Amino acid sequence: MCGRYVITNPVSKTKKIVKSAIQVEDNENYNAHPYQKLPVIKKYINGNTLENLTWGIIPSWSKKKDFKPLTNARLETIDEKISFKKLIKVSRCIAIADGFYEWKREDKIKTPFYFQRVDKKLIYFAAIFENKQFCLITEQASSNISEIHHRQPVILNENDVNKYLNLELSGSNILNECRKPTLNFYEVSKEVNKPTNNSLSLIQKI
Repeated sequence: MCGRYVITNPVSKTKKIVKSAIQVEDNENYNAHPYQKLPVIKKYINGNTLENLTWGIIPSWSKKKDFKPLTNARLETIDEKISFKKLIKVSRCIAIADGFYEWKREDKIKTPFYFQRVDKKLIYFAAIFENKQFCLITEQASSNISEIHHRQPVILNENDVNKYLNLELSGSNILNECRKPTLNFYEVSKEVNKPTNNSLSLIQKI
């Protein structure tokens, strides 16, 4: 799964692929976490737009007041699950990040690692949305990431961003076939474990 990531200066970094931004400002979030409002790219008739959605979907069909918001959706079953099968067809968006965190579990110890593209370019997470909420799509981890965690977010290359947002194309097919960018990773401070911590020091290598 993916439960934390980093996004800094989202407006400036998406100027080439986004036509407008709705109530999104350049700021620095080194510990983006579920239930926060975070910038995503959505496609409208007049072009791609950057806007804030809350990370975690409560499905419209849910009648439980204590329903836990869904933050991740598995690519392998996204076309089957009642919560996601319609959204992957008609409600696709892209979350953006400088990098993300995963934790390696050894016995009872969890060690955080920071992942980023080798070229340090912006990461495009495949996502789905409902109302003002979004959910990241995950898949089985690639060979190098699997030593840290068995799952990872589905990451698009720049050339696949508009393909994924094109609802005339199959979202799941694009995600299964797209070429993923290469990532590297390193250990970081356990200070990231606390969601309220938010500083550049969180992504410094230790």
